[in-house]
Amino acid sequence: MLHLRAVCPPEQTDETLAALQAHPGTAHLIVHRGVAVAPAGDLVEADVAREAADEIVDALCMLGLDRTGGITMEALDTALSDAADAAEEAAPGEGADAVVWQELLGRTGEESRWNATFQAFLAIACLLAAVGVLTDSPVTVVGAMVVGPEFGPLAALAVGAVLRRGDLMRRAGLALVAGFPVAMVITLAGVLLGSAAGIFDPKTIVDNHEVDFVYQVGPASFVVALLAGAAGMLAMTSAKSAALVGVFISVTTVPAAGYAMVAAVAGRWDRSGFSLLQLLVNLFGIVLAAAIVLILRRRKQRSAALLRPLSRG
Repeated sequence: MLHLRAVCPPEQTDETLAALQAHPGTAHLIVHRGVAVAPAGDLVEADVAREAADEIVDALCMLGLDRTGGITMEALDTALSDAADAAEEAAPGEGADAVVWQELLGRTGEESRWNATFQAFLAIACLLAAVGVLTDSPVTVVGAMVVGPEFGPLAALAVGAVLRRGDLMRRAGLALVAGFPVAMVITLAGVLLGSAAGIFDPKTIVDNHEVDFVYQVGPASFVVALLAGAAGMLAMTSAKSAALVGVFISVTTVPAAGYAMVAAVAGRWDRSGFSLLQLLVNLFGIVLAAAIVLILRRRKQRSAALLRPLSRG
């Protein structure tokens, strides 16, 4: 279940209530009249089944509440109520299969911004990858995969492409195009400093075969990227965020960026080039698969919406 809060002008409260009451996926409808201060108006609250949320939000947006008031949603971990159970039963579809598009837009929009926090995580992840490469430690490389924040912008690119949101695509593209080069320059500086201080010897990567998978790009790399991108988007659209950890440790994006810098310092330009190719293959594969998943889920949702009136009739 999701908890929905709508701030609306007093003259639109009755319409808002009617829209919520008309959907069988609504439960626990509450009205607080005159409590909203900015913007001024009434506060309407309801618990809605996840599979009904997209239709309900669309109905409220049709009333203009996203402009004249405000609509917020948050997930409910527990709902002990016969009314809530009835709403979930009455709502068409399954909660795990439902895509709440406004929620997805908000989530990917927030995670796709190029800011200091995003850049810090990406730089730390690349540095960890470089340490893993220099020490021949696959565990450290996997740790770098988990720390890397790049899936957010990649998912945003897919969402922006499917929903034709150029603003989202530009923001996500900037995060990737600016974020990775900056992180790689920081990693390059770190490797040079470590080499100068005698902490690491970049030339040892020739014998570090445990992490050769990072730069060994091939058809399997693209297949893994496709599977990871599909799994990642399924996790985001079905609210199964725990599955994202498996996605993070499946793709060779951050490790490839880190390996490229280590190989460059070691003078192994062949491995550096293959690592960069690995990075590009993984980025493209993830976005492509994520977009395909979104297209399929959107078509399924639209088909279900078209068939619903027929089943009722």
